[in-house]
Amino acid sequence: MSDSRNDGHADDHLEDVPDGSGCTEIWEHLSERRDGDEDEETVEE
Repeated sequence: MSDSRNDGHADDHLEDVPDGSGCTEIWEHLSERRDGDEDEETVEE
């Protein structure tokens, strides 16, 4: 039986979050990534 959490790359977006990070650190990391994605879209236009 396979572990569904390890199928695919569903948690790749958390790869740079240090082990032991709390909710706030994770939220900040995701927010920074989202802001970076928006900046890239602006440059491409």
